[in-house]
Amino acid sequence: MTARTKPLVLVADHDLDILELVAFRLERAGYNVVTAGNGAQALEAAVERSPDLAVLDAMMPRFDGYEVTRRLREDERTERIPVILLTARVREADVQRGIDAGAADYLKKPFSAQELRARVQAVLMGYGATGH
Repeated sequence: MTARTKPLVLVADHDLDILELVAFRLERAGYNVVTAGNGAQALEAAVERSPDLAVLDAMMPRFDGYEVTRRLREDERTERIPVILLTARVREADVQRGIDAGAADYLKKPFSAQELRARVQAVLMGYGATGH
């Protein structure tokens, strides 16, 4: 297998417009991106592709972002993948639920391209991910 020169980010969202927007913004920021339309696809992609980071919608069908995060943490193949939860739900209890599941950060919809880039970069640097 060849080494990646750019970090790989898994983006999962059931809303195709948001999924495409996040993927586009991250690709423009210099990341490789793999996408998933629901939680089950996100888990499969995480195992198959071993991304450097996952950006997960908190409210998805076939496992929400909280459940995907919990399952990533429980699997030794994916336990070290940092997660940013992307959601419109930002009550303190929702944020705490994400942190308890193992998320590294929480990004509120709507978000700016600059904030997305900054959060992704900060989490990747915090986890020491610079590509494989």
